[in-house]
Amino acid sequence: MNRSVSSFLKSAVAAAASLALALPAANAAEKKDFKVAWSIYVGWMPWGYAADTGIVKKWADKYGINIEVKQFNDYVESINQYTAGAFDAVTLTNMDAVSIPAAGGVDTTVVITGSTSEGNDSIILKGKDKLEDIKGQTVNLVEFSVSHYLLARGLESIGLSEKDVKVVNTSDADLASAYKTPDVTAVVTWKPIVSSILENPDAKLVYDTTKIPGEVMDLLVANTEVLKDNPNFGKALVGIWYDTMKVMSDGNAAKEAMAKAAGTDLKGYEEMLATTQLFSDPKAAVAFVTSDGVKTTSEKVSTFLFDKALLGKDAKSPGAIGIEFPDKSVFGEKDNIKFRFDATYMQAAADGKL
Repeated sequence: MNRSVSSFLKSAVAAAASLALALPAANAAEKKDFKVAWSIYVGWMPWGYAADTGIVKKWADKYGINIEVKQFNDYVESINQYTAGAFDAVTLTNMDAVSIPAAGGVDTTVVITGSTSEGNDSIILKGKDKLEDIKGQTVNLVEFSVSHYLLARGLESIGLSEKDVKVVNTSDADLASAYKTPDVTAVVTWKPIVSSILENPDAKLVYDTTKIPGEVMDLLVANTEVLKDNPNFGKALVGIWYDTMKVMSDGNAAKEAMAKAAGTDLKGYEEMLATTQLFSDPKAAVAFVTSDGVKTTSEKVSTFLFDKALLGKDAKSPGAIGIEFPDKSVFGEKDNIKFRFDATYMQAAADGKL
């Protein structure tokens, strides 16, 4: 399951931004045809299932629109295509929403807070069982990804910083095999890679996202102007999501289908769900997105991205890109709001007004 941002992220931001200028904008007022991009990850598998089983069509028909849901094998490419205007909505993490589309100048709104990582992402040491043992070690991870952020938060929790370790950018496809080599003693990654590495008897999990609950969010976002001009698109999206959540709760058939599509079995998929806070109830999602924790997390994430020079070449502070919250308060530049947490459509679902 791929949710990585490669070392090419900085160039991807620039490329997506230039494409956004070259391609027809996705925000062309009222329209009937919409495109949603998604990639393989435990919290996003419901989108593929909904498309395959007619749930997408059901809700699109209800609002007299057409919605195409396309799977991407390359997570970063799906975000680049959204940023370029080729798609109206995309699945991504909160961190990547700020560092790619927002940094690329595309005003983006959270339509669905689908899940958070509650143990899917982990720091693993070889033969050492305390996080403090990471000091001085070389750490293999996907640079500028959620794993990199988790490392930063972990180091912060024990009074260290990245200068106390050496980060080596490593493809997620290579991490499990790299761990088995003598030179690799510390890795940061996500499930199912985590599960594979932990099969090694000397692998010790020393820190994971249970220590930073709610900070790694898996979202469905949409172009703000498209959403503003086409509110029925937002209503259809939340209708699709919560309809699929209901089917998932009715038995194992849906989860078995999602597991197969993700390249695992029901046991493997349920293991990943066990460390994922899946918001199947819109009231819970609204409560989460309107909490003060989202504001605190956004500041931490923006600070990390600023430190890595991922907020754009002209960014002078962590608040260079304004982030708006459901109560209309803003972190950062109020005249440069490019990322918006919104509860409108999830609230409509919670109120039964779809």
